[in-house]
Amino acid sequence: MQNFSDIFQNHVLVVAIIACLVAQILKVVVELIHHRKLNFKVLVETGGMPSAHSALVTALAFGIGQTLGWASPAFAVTSIFAIIVMYDAAGVRQAAGKQAKILNQIVDELFHDHDFQEDRLKELLGHTPVQVIAGSVLGAAIACLAAPAY
Repeated sequence: MQNFSDIFQNHVLVVAIIACLVAQILKVVVELIHHRKLNFKVLVETGGMPSAHSALVTALAFGIGQTLGWASPAFAVTSIFAIIVMYDAAGVRQAAGKQAKILNQIVDELFHDHDFQEDRLKELLGHTPVQVIAGSVLGAAIACLAAPAY
């Protein structure tokens, strides 16, 4: 069995994680520009600009394409995986966030005079298509900048 530390020798994995971390850090910058205050909570929250999920899976797919070949089955698998993740982020999770917002409004209106003990539903779950595209472009750019020189 190989040492666990060998995982850090996996260039594709490291670059994908770096792309995700850069996207998360950029969320703080975007939040600072947009709201003029530092909000470090965005580092651990879902949603926001750019999509870290999109950056991660796009960098992963690009890394596989760069190292194993653009015609490899592994690139095909990671590309389809990336498309599913990005579709989910902009579609299903975005819709769930909108539903949560409406449900929170209904609870606020129906129970404003009562002591309602349940936590509010999380409203910022998904991404807009622009956030997903920005994350994907970021992931591709980082993968290209960090491409191994063979």
